[in-house]
Amino acid sequence: MNDMAEAPKPLPACPICGKPQVKKLAPFCSSRCSKIDLGRWLNESYVIEGSDSPSAEDLEDQ
Repeated sequence: MNDMAEAPKPLPACPICGKPQVKKLAPFCSSRCSKIDLGRWLNESYVIEGSDSPSAEDLEDQ
């Protein structure tokens, strides 16, 4: 049996700046990077691909 404890694996890098992430703020390294990410979502810079669904106007025409 190995008496040496394995070193914990490092956390992945912050997706905004690449610095090591802070466990409390995961996956970010700081509240600044967290706010930058939120701003990108709110400005619709990020897009999640999905199927086209009918709009309200399309449903009214039926």
